[in-house]
Amino acid sequence: MVTRQLPKVTELLELMQFKKPELDARKRRLDAALTISDLRAIAKRRTPKAAFDYTDGAAEGELSITRARQAFEDVEFHPDILRPAAVVDTSTQILGGPSALPFGIAPTGFTRLMQTEGESAGAGAAAAAGIPFTLSTLGTTSIEDVKRANPNGRNWFQLYVMRDRDISYGLVERAAKAGFDTLQFTVDTPIAGARLRDKRNGFSIPPQLTVGTIVNAIPRPWWWYDFLTTPKLEFASLSTTGGTVGELLNAAMDPTISYDDLSVIRSLWPGKIVVKGVQNVIDAARLVDEGVDGIVLSNHGGRQLDRAPIPFHLLPEVVREVGSDATVMVDTGIMNGADIVASIALGAKFTLIGRAYLYGLMAGGRQGVDRTIEILRSEIERTMTLLGVASLEELEPRHVTQLVRMVPRPRDGARESTV
Repeated sequence: MVTRQLPKVTELLELMQFKKPELDARKRRLDAALTISDLRAIAKRRTPKAAFDYTDGAAEGELSITRARQAFEDVEFHPDILRPAAVVDTSTQILGGPSALPFGIAPTGFTRLMQTEGESAGAGAAAAAGIPFTLSTLGTTSIEDVKRANPNGRNWFQLYVMRDRDISYGLVERAAKAGFDTLQFTVDTPIAGARLRDKRNGFSIPPQLTVGTIVNAIPRPWWWYDFLTTPKLEFASLSTTGGTVGELLNAAMDPTISYDDLSVIRSLWPGKIVVKGVQNVIDAARLVDEGVDGIVLSNHGGRQLDRAPIPFHLLPEVVREVGSDATVMVDTGIMNGADIVASIALGAKFTLIGRAYLYGLMAGGRQGVDRTIEILRSEIERTMTLLGVASLEELEPRHVTQLVRMVPRPRDGARESTV
């Protein structure tokens, strides 16, 4: 029989601990975000539709980004048991320098349109975390201001070759002078992809006021206040603006870029050079023969050619072909620290995050970017501990199986194997 008694006040107080309220609204909402998807949901609430969709969207039917994310979800891990990994080391050496984590911040364009702190928030957060930050040619913060935001950390510069080559060459020289140590030469943007969300939203640079944008702005006055009361947007490479992002890109980019341009850029740049936007093994091998220091397997976050190859699926084959001769990195679709762990296990030396960083930026400025990094760090450490690995070097292909949803049909009339 159960014996009952009246509870003692002292015992109740031990059982009932009231949480101290958090008065800082920004910190409160960021602390409540436990995943990158949570940050995305906050960003969507706080950012005007056109700016959010520019970040969140991809090309045409958005199949490439959907498939890239699905590929990471279709991962099966194989943990080792009874292998203590109470403390894990997430640090690595990448392109001649250190990184405290196996990821850096990818280049993103028009970033201050998403949240006014823009690239300065990203560079500052990267500095605090000890990871590289990459500034885009189409960034809205100057090379010199990014250097001021991250004076002692690692800054990388992403380069587009413009129709006016002198603009591109001038940016290379400025980045080198500012002490940026790595150049990402992006090759998958001869013209802009068809980003249909932007067209449907009438998204332009600078933003154009319509009845729709005004109605959408009413519940988000803070974004417009920030936009209208901070310095005018300026672009490192665009002297004029006015039009959709696609129109601006098509006016600036040159579809005739070739290996000759790579040779010129290589001669101008004193640091490490990486080619971003590689999407097959043959190109990866040729680039290594051309003497590049690294490649980034990327389909531009699904924002260029829809139905493009999935970078994560390409990774094992590319690593087998060129991994001993060049640094192989991967981006597109990363939304969880486990995605990063899987990439490292399959041979990537490093990864880059784009949208994940921008969701944090839109959710809470610099603090939101810090939260993005904190979430990914926690997920990486937890995944490694559960796998039984204490360092990135211990991750091996045996730890990961890429499950298959889409199997290519045989080409050229070849029969399917019956083995």
